[in-house]
Amino acid sequence: MTALPSDLLQVHLEEGSARLSVASETYPLDALYAAAFTFLDRCFVHLDKVDERYVVTLAPKPGKDPVDESNLQTLAGTFANELLSAAWRQKLTERNGATIELVTRTAFSGAAGPPSLDDLDDFDFSEEPFHDPLGIAESWEEKYGKDKTAKPESDDSGSTDPS
Repeated sequence: MTALPSDLLQVHLEEGSARLSVASETYPLDALYAAAFTFLDRCFVHLDKVDERYVVTLAPKPGKDPVDESNLQTLAGTFANELLSAAWRQKLTERNGATIELVTRTAFSGAAGPPSLDDLDDFDFSEEPFHDPLGIAESWEEKYGKDKTAKPESDDSGSTDPS
């Protein structure tokens, strides 16, 4: 395993923690939060800002891996990888934000309910119906016919429904 440069990573065995110093102009704060969030089940995460750098302190939770230099360096290296991944995901989201917004808006507009009368006025009903080989779009009556043996329903007055 390649160790991170000493100006970026400091391991403190007496405190049982690893400290990373991260350039704030390289990694946005939201990426730092995203990376820290993924580590909350393994360790305590403390975030601070000193000058133009973020300082991340990782301290393993009790009962997890033993606190030794190797494990702390591994924890810090894994955090650095997650931070890089989170920053890249954020950059992709910024670049493709308009596309993501369009797809999301289109998906939600379909779930908004039935079309309005104005939407139906603009709809072209002259097209041929789509091919439905399984008969999914057919109603029960179209597919199997009306039940001729069913008795007409009656209301409370005892008369039968004429239809």
